[in-house]
Amino acid sequence: MFMPTAYTIKPTSAEQRLQDLIKQRIQPGCDRVALDQRIWDLFGEEWAVMFTDLSGFSRQVATFGIIHFLQIIYESLRVLTPVIEGHDGFLLKVEADSMMIVFRKPHSALQCALEMMRTLETYNRDRPEDEKVLLCVGLGFGRMLRIGDHEVFGSEVNAASKLGEDTAKGREILVTEQFVHAVKTELPAGLAFEQLKDTVPGAKSAHKCVYPLKD
Repeated sequence: MFMPTAYTIKPTSAEQRLQDLIKQRIQPGCDRVALDQRIWDLFGEEWAVMFTDLSGFSRQVATFGIIHFLQIIYESLRVLTPVIEGHDGFLLKVEADSMMIVFRKPHSALQCALEMMRTLETYNRDRPEDEKVLLCVGLGFGRMLRIGDHEVFGSEVNAASKLGEDTAKGREILVTEQFVHAVKTELPAGLAFEQLKDTVPGAKSAHKCVYPLKD
């Protein structure tokens, strides 16, 4: 009696598909232009990207110990995750005290950053200095490669990472020139951008968001 053979078909993951294409790209004589176009066709999407950081990580760890700062990280995630979800952000990655978040619309990213700052201002109001959560934010916008649910790559990603994790101070929102162009026609009342003297790799210029802490 004939018994049909059962097959389990497992689709190739986005990460594996990209790896296979990169392997082809390094082969002698390959058509890199065609392969690059194929990669962009598969994974290229327009996103706003946000990187956050907590101000004073090294100082607080040295002073109060790592367990104390783990508490601060936990509290920041507990307080800010509902804000991210409320503005349709996708939290792709958490590494130590940093978050990487993407948004379909740059205005959503900006409004989220503003609400995050205002939410933390309320949260910090009656807390001692060593328990306050001071957020740094970097924002970029443009076409980038989104690979699965955990990674995005591109010049705006690199610039936003530098702005949020290395350049911004507590309560600062720093953005790329492309991000400014994407949101400047619909800025909330009382908000403005000031160009910084220095920029970061991946961005033509960098800007500081000047905003009121209350609506």
